[in-house]
Amino acid sequence: MNCGPTLSTDDFTEDCLLGGRLRLRQPRKGHRVGHDAMLLAAATAAQPGDRVVDFGAGVGGAGLALGCRVAGIELVLLEIAPELAALARQNAVANGIAATVHELDIEAGAAAFAAAGLPPDSADRVLMNPPFHDGARHRGSPDESRRRAHVAGEDTLTLWLHAARRLLKSGGELTLIWRADGLSEVLAALSRGFGSVAILPVHGAPGGAAIRVLVRAVKGGRAPLVLHPGLLLAEPGGAPSAAADAVLRAGQPLPLGR
Repeated sequence: MNCGPTLSTDDFTEDCLLGGRLRLRQPRKGHRVGHDAMLLAAATAAQPGDRVVDFGAGVGGAGLALGCRVAGIELVLLEIAPELAALARQNAVANGIAATVHELDIEAGAAAFAAAGLPPDSADRVLMNPPFHDGARHRGSPDESRRRAHVAGEDTLTLWLHAARRLLKSGGELTLIWRADGLSEVLAALSRGFGSVAILPVHGAPGGAAIRVLVRAVKGGRAPLVLHPGLLLAEPGGAPSAAADAVLRAGQPLPLGR
């Protein structure tokens, strides 16, 4: 699909991602799809026929990017905000990707998931980009959608991982993106029910500390932890690295997603 030029109105933009393979309509203001969603999709391994559930899908960025790369998955997008869920439905149709979208609070509990047709042990893959900024250290945006998408509550990570563990089949895989300085929080939370952890650090520039970590874990897994070489987003001078360009423009998977 050739996106053509980016279109915009007063309230919305239509943006091309993955080198024109994916077009997303999204609010001009508030939380917007960026590199994190595309990296999360590239780090998610999926096969045709897999039931894949995207937690906190927003306008569908990560889940639909995965659907662009892997045809034939049963894609379910979960989003708490009705206006973003409506855009996710529109974006799925516009991109020709079959997806079911539910307005659902990830922290709502098993009964709410079951009512949406998501009983325990029913998903092969879960991917998530939870709010990960510490509210005690990070001043939240005055825009409600940005604040909800970015600022975590005290129990956000634990509750989202609990929901993923409940939903996944035994041996099912979870993929998430988190801020790099919070990796210890992720590993502690994954110790309850997950194993076979693999980590891929993401660096913004040469010589800099990692800014994100992509993490894959298996429900009930027992293999040793694997630390992959980091992904460098930009070369000296600011140009995208060849590795980042392969993911963000060419739509290639990262090692975690192969």
